[in-house]
Parts: sequence; C-alpha cells; structure tokens
Amino acid sequence: MREILEKLINEEIDIKTAENLIKSQTILEFDEIARFDSKRQDRTGFPEAVFAPSKDYDDLLLIIKSYFESEDPQNLIITKLSFERYERLLDDLDFPDLIFDYNKKAQILVIRVDESKTEPVAKIGIITAGTSDINIAEEAKVIVEEGGCEAITSYDIGVAGIHRLFPQIAYMMREGVDVLIVCAGMEGALPSVVAGLVDIPVIAVPTSVGYGVGEGGRVALDSMLQSCAPGIAVVNIDNGFGAAVFALTIVKSR
Repeated sequence: MREILEKLINEEIDIKTAENLIKSQTILEFDEIARFDSKRQDRTGFPEAVFAPSKDYDDLLLIIKSYFESEDPQNLIITKLSFERYERLLDDLDFPDLIFDYNKKAQILVIRVDESKTEPVAKIGIITAGTSDINIAEEAKVIVEEGGCEAITSYDIGVAGIHRLFPQIAYMMREGVDVLIVCAGMEGALPSVVAGLVDIPVIAVPTSVGYGVGEGGRVALDSMLQSCAPGIAVVNIDNGFGAAVFALTIVKSR
C-alpha cells in the first residue's frame, strides 16, 4: 500500500488507479481453490467465512493453512464443520499461536489470531421455538458475538406453549435488544407472533425441523414469507449465519 500511495503522491498514477490497486490487495488466491477477501473484518465488522461441507478435506486444510501463512491474516470462521473434521484439523494444523474456538452445537470453528475483544456495540436477541432449533440459533449467536455485539438468547419458547414467550420477550425489550432473530421449524409460526409484539426488526430463520409436509423446512419458510405481521425479514432454511450478518448490518448502520 505504501508503494501505491507513493506513486499517487508522485503523480505516477491517478487516484482511480490507486483505488483499484488498493482494492486488489484485499484478495488472496490459493492454488485456484479459493479467493479470500482478506480485509473483510475491517470493512464489514465480521471475519471471512468458509463453508465447509462441500469442500474436500484436503482442500479445506490447504485453504486454512494458506490463509494463516499469508501476510497479516485476521480471524477466520469455518461454518457447518463436523466435529470429526474439527478434530482432524486440530491434528493437521500447526499454528501454536492461534486460538481455536469450536461450538459443537453450531458446528462453527472460529480461528482467532489473538484474544482481543471490544466492548459490544449493541444487543441482539435470539429466540428458538424448540430445542431442535438450537443448533441454528447457536450458529447465529457465534456470528453475532464475532461481529462485536452481545447475544441475548432464549430457547424453547414456541407457540406450542405460548405462555412461555411473553415474559422472555418482555425481558429482551427491557435489556434493550435492537434486533430479534427468531428460529423455528415445523409450521414456522413463531416469528409472526413475535413481530406482532415488538417494534424492532425481526429476522425469521426457518429450520429444517419437521416431518411429513413440513419435512426439510419448506413449510416453515413459506409460512414466514407469507406472514401478515409487518417488519419481518426472512432468510433461507437453516441460515443462522445469514440472519446474524443481517442483524449486524442493521445495528451497525444506525
């Protein structure tokens, strides 16, 4: 970057060329397998993420090694990572200074370059309809916390026992949450109920919990998209990661 700026000062290049050159420095390529946005955390507030399931293990290992052997790496998130693969990575990665933080329920590995943490900039509430939705909620929680916010959670308060919901919503509103992430499977009714009770954005996450016509989460997705309660945004099935990133975008844009 210093070389680019020196050329700009010396009028060897114009400002547009300098801008393009600086942008190009944020992309890392590893043997044509991956292209990393190395400054994503600086720009967006949350680290680069790698989706693990569709990748061959050797490719995943190479990506992680290459990333942390590159110049000035930041934190890295590996999503949907099975516990078995996590244990293999621990054996095969030789980076003693890195911090490996694995959430078994969420199946997320956060690899940190240090233990530094900042004061939370906002509070985000995360709710599940049932205990079977917790793994997706935990995925959202990890991303919310990595994005610099405090996650306030309340699980298993769905419409099957709706009396459980109201005191938890009241608690979250007293705590001053700015956004609510609501995870639900089966018929996916909980986000509509919540959105009818609060004056803050609600992000609905359909989960693949269900059977019969509800198998795979499609009924929950359709129900959330068809909600008559205003103020709901809906992400894809089991996309706790996307819900959390959207929530972070909302609170950080204020």
